[in-house]
Amino acid sequence: MRELGISVLDELIGQLARLPGIGQKTAQRLAIFILKSSDGYAQELAQAILNVKQKTRLCKRCFNVAEDELCAICSDPRRDTHKICVVEDIVDVLAIEETHTYRGLYHVLGGVISPLAGVNPEDLNIRSLIERVKNEPIEEVILALNPSTEAETTIIYITKLLKDMEVQISRLASGVPMGAHLEYLDGATIGMAIQSRQKISKDT
Repeated sequence: MRELGISVLDELIGQLARLPGIGQKTAQRLAIFILKSSDGYAQELAQAILNVKQKTRLCKRCFNVAEDELCAICSDPRRDTHKICVVEDIVDVLAIEETHTYRGLYHVLGGVISPLAGVNPEDLNIRSLIERVKNEPIEEVILALNPSTEAETTIIYITKLLKDMEVQISRLASGVPMGAHLEYLDGATIGMAIQSRQKISKDT
């Protein structure tokens, strides 16, 4: 790449700018910080990136990030196994965990139903969620999806699948604004939304 006039610094800036939420200016600042850091820190950073790629996988039960077959949450005997909090992505698990208000289990869908974007129900971890409700002692399914039109479609779809099962279905309280993402909300807002969650009628 350097033969094309792109320096190693420009290459690093370009790679950092590909990260979500990182603009060109932020990428430049991060690259300069790494450049000025010690060799030891640079090696530790590089190794940490390699480790997360080589030593992690998706939990076979809930699809959260894991280092073994089950993630730390699914493996924790202190968690409430009667509740499943359904989220779109792994970052939502992290956001909810930071509130320290929820002690149940999770299920990561991997997105929401969006036909326009080519995402159909079979592309998500919905069927495995239904199987968990059938086979585990689940009493409540909390649909903690980021407020959006696609999320509403997903909530309705999942609610219909759970209609004939003996399980309570609830969703986050309306304090979470439409279009917001859980990862960007403060812990107090998320915690209140979980504690004040609302039951969903199965006749939706």
